[in-house]
Amino acid sequence: MTSQASSPALASAPRRSRSLAPAIFAAVVALGVAAPFLGFYPILLMKLLCFALFACAFNLLIGYVGLLSFGHAMFFGSAAYATGHAIKVWGFTPELGLIFGVAVAALLGLVVGAIAIRRQGIYFAMITMALAQMFYFFALQAPFTGGEDGLQGVQRGALFGVLPLSNDLTLYYVVLAIVVASWLFIARIVHSPFGQILKAIRENEPRTISLGYDTDQFKLVAFVLSAALAGLAGALKCLVLGFATLSDVYWGTSGSVILMSLIGGIGTLTGPVVGAFIITGLENVLADRVGSWVTVILGVIFVVSVLLFRKGLVGTLKELLGRNRAHEA
Repeated sequence: MTSQASSPALASAPRRSRSLAPAIFAAVVALGVAAPFLGFYPILLMKLLCFALFACAFNLLIGYVGLLSFGHAMFFGSAAYATGHAIKVWGFTPELGLIFGVAVAALLGLVVGAIAIRRQGIYFAMITMALAQMFYFFALQAPFTGGEDGLQGVQRGALFGVLPLSNDLTLYYVVLAIVVASWLFIARIVHSPFGQILKAIRENEPRTISLGYDTDQFKLVAFVLSAALAGLAGALKCLVLGFATLSDVYWGTSGSVILMSLIGGIGTLTGPVVGAFIITGLENVLADRVGSWVTVILGVIFVVSVLLFRKGLVGTLKELLGRNRAHEA
């Protein structure tokens, strides 16, 4: 009798969680809309949004496929350079520049993914890192990237020839809309049949193969999607700041996005966003106050998070809430 009575209560807990999700999402979006009027600097907010999208793109690969890439800055930076060059030199409009940057990142992801997915574990990670370093030295030597000076002076222009993006507030809402739409796209991927197959590959790839799925094909598609979304983040960042530099393709940027995902919670939709806001926010706030010591502070935060929050901040919070609901039920 007890188990029969508790089953509906246990089943209702996930339903309550799902019913609250749209309200929470709407509240977060409303906060994002109001943020510039609450005293937050639009440029900083746009930078946070760009890195949040970058972390979500990386999390799509590691959190739902189980592939650890040490070279995701390659896609972030390649799109930034491509977008900046297309707008500055070729005279592309902002929307065409963004599309071109995403296309370059997706094509690069297709090439890198076709090479890397043939290996697993640390071998996959090291291949992506090696290819990313090759691209870094290409960006250093290529004449159109500006070398150590980077690609400077990228103009924002007008979106569709109508909406001027020179105003920070206008550009902020454009970036917010793109990032929210991208996040919803990732959520749709995760909860689709395609996303369920990706999770099956992460949990037990040999069993997924035995069910008749071509896992390499699914992993390659996921890799290209992750690269394209990371490229969108880099392209937006170039449009916001007006430049692309070697730091965008440096291995340290790949390490930062791993840190964001780990702190926020790998395998969660909101975890990378939280992690990106924490890491990028601290870097910007503490850089002027403590200088190079900011890396030490971030290292301490990482160690504490790994020791105390094994599933990241969001993952641990979800686990605690799930236990409380089960106990109440």
